Amino acid sequence: MNNNLKNGNYIYRVDKFKVPAAAREEFLARVRTSNEILRAIPGFVEDCFFEQLGAPVDSKIITIAIWENEQAFSSAKSIVQEHYKKIGFNPAEIIKRLGIEADMDAYTKLEL
Repeated sequence: MNNNLKNGNYIYRVDKFKVPAAAREEFLARVRTSNEILRAIPGFVEDCFFEQLGAPVDSKIITIAIWENEQAFSSAKSIVQEHYKKIGFNPAEIIKRLGIEADMDAYTKLEL
């Protein structure tokens, strides 16, 4: 991640997925496509992806997208939803069909 990120008003979209082995490649292809869209939206700062080491069968994958502020994040959600509607893509259906467990939410940085 960018070392220049300060607390500011950044919004961190953190999505955690438990992905069955048979669904991993299709899932990752969808993530790549989605993140190409996100990167072109105003207010996008950075993204990164993680996979748990040594997962026995199912992959545990985390994606993080960072937005300049809550307004940029909200705008991005609307833009992405409209794009998905236009192309007939329903992420919830894909998650269900592939048997993926998902925990997705937005966070702000906590200074301790």
